[in-house]
Amino acid sequence: MADISSTRTDLPVDPVSPASTNTRRLKLPGVSGLGTWFALIWTVIIVLGALLVDFLPLSEARDPSLALMVPSMLPPDLASDFPLGTDSQGLDVLGGLLYGARVSLVVGIGGVLIGAVIGGALGLVAGYRGGWTDRVVSIFTDTLLAFPSLILLIAIVTVLNPTLPNVTLALGIMVVPSFARLVRANAMTYSKRDFVTAARSLGAGEIRIMLREVAPNILPAIFSYSFMLVAVLIVAEASLSYLGLSIPRPEPTWGNMISAGQSDFQRYPFLVGIPATVLFLTVLSFNQLGEAAGRRWSPGAAKI
Repeated sequence: MADISSTRTDLPVDPVSPASTNTRRLKLPGVSGLGTWFALIWTVIIVLGALLVDFLPLSEARDPSLALMVPSMLPPDLASDFPLGTDSQGLDVLGGLLYGARVSLVVGIGGVLIGAVIGGALGLVAGYRGGWTDRVVSIFTDTLLAFPSLILLIAIVTVLNPTLPNVTLALGIMVVPSFARLVRANAMTYSKRDFVTAARSLGAGEIRIMLREVAPNILPAIFSYSFMLVAVLIVAEASLSYLGLSIPRPEPTWGNMISAGQSDFQRYPFLVGIPATVLFLTVLSFNQLGEAAGRRWSPGAAKI
């Protein structure tokens, strides 16, 4: 498939608004292959479970005081009231997984949105204008990238309280440089295209050109890359939770469920194995969807 940077915008369309042709191309990505179908189905299950968990007939999964009469360490039994068993506090593992999915999705998607808005704006201005603006943004992004990601996250979360909005903000800051560099590279390419030159000759201002001509052409690359960054942020949040630096117990997250079950791993391996498997499948699914979207909309983005 031809690169989007070398197609469509070369055609003789409206020189002020050629991105309209790209907008018409934004259809659902081609879903091909068993792996992509599995990734799509698994992602839908996780998203629906996170959205509907409050309305599902599940046992108590968050408040230990409401599970005092429930036996702890029940093994998984699909025919029982606890299909995936209970933990050391008598809390339902299945319910904990679904509430943990809600945390992971909010953190992953919210962090990507924050990073895309801030990093995208910085990269768009830097790539289009160049000069001292580009140098300042490059220094800023290079400075953030100079810090190891986990160390930077720990530093931010240590300053902020470990609440869901603060963790999402911290993870969003972590991916700002990635989005800034991606958008900057694409903006530098598109700012030299004929349709941008035509827009300037017709008297369009810089802001209009950036928002109406350049930005829409970059959206496919951002979208496909975002799937992979959602997976990265889900793993990052799980790592913070495992270290006790994210959402604390008893609020379940996949990371703190793994951490809570590691002391009993020898006797009750399901306490670690089940949330670890769910985490693995979710991250794998988002990566697979990101690669499928990259192949469909922006072949280069799938290789970043």
